[in-house]
Amino acid sequence: MDRGAELSEFLKSRRARLRPEDTGLPYRSAGTRRVRGLRREELAMLAGVSVTHYTRLEQGRSRNVSAEVLDAIADALRLTGDERGYLHALAHPAHRCRDVPQVPLRPGLQRLLDSMVLTPAFVLGRHADVIAWNRLAAAVFADFAALPEERRTIAHLIFLDEDIRRMHGEGWPRLAREHVAQLRVLAARYPTNPRVMEHVDAICRRSPEFGRLWHEHHVAVATHRDYVLDHPLVGELRLSAELVGLPGDPELQGMDLFAAEPGSASEEKLRHLAATTTRAPSGPASSA
Repeated sequence: MDRGAELSEFLKSRRARLRPEDTGLPYRSAGTRRVRGLRREELAMLAGVSVTHYTRLEQGRSRNVSAEVLDAIADALRLTGDERGYLHALAHPAHRCRDVPQVPLRPGLQRLLDSMVLTPAFVLGRHADVIAWNRLAAAVFADFAALPEERRTIAHLIFLDEDIRRMHGEGWPRLAREHVAQLRVLAARYPTNPRVMEHVDAICRRSPEFGRLWHEHHVAVATHRDYVLDHPLVGELRLSAELVGLPGDPELQGMDLFAAEPGSASEEKLRHLAATTTRAPSGPASSA
């Protein structure tokens, strides 16, 4: 990721979504405005900074900008918490997560995955690559062991796997948008690692839908979600998901866990899948 270029495009996109009348500024008819959304000078006035200062930042030059100025601009742009964090990550990349080399999965993590027999779960790497999973995750989502390693990513599954798209049904557009927004956060978190943007570029080339969403500059961290899936074997599955961080493994994005409401039909269907997939392989550490 070209950090300066991304900072510029991100600020322009957030400025374009605000209308003067939404901010209390005097309204002028659309015919008198040459830009969509707020002008730079309007945004600078709302943030309490000079036009020159803001213009320099929107040009991608953030070397001397303070955290206080960034927060003032974030307030003026009405950024969400995730967007605010993304702005700081772009402006001050040295303050973000240290980019450490990928290491083999700890055996303890795989044992933890395998112990959760009624909870589909997998471990994600820094560009949302699936690096380990348990048997029930493979039964619910995909046969990860059969996929080539380079295609074992959430983006490949969402945008290039028709079975996954069909299973999510009407929920697929939300899923797609959320994942692209999450990938943008990961790209800023690891600014010196080329694999993240290589992954983004590869999916952009193969999926116009991904490319369109990527260039909308949405930013969000979806740590908890609800899904309604149409599973080919058991029918409707209603699952809640939690993405849990792994502080002891900074090279990993975290562990994604899925659960059904206790006593529900979906929980019974998970039990059925668990009972019929006892021989299916779990993640790399125990699939030999």
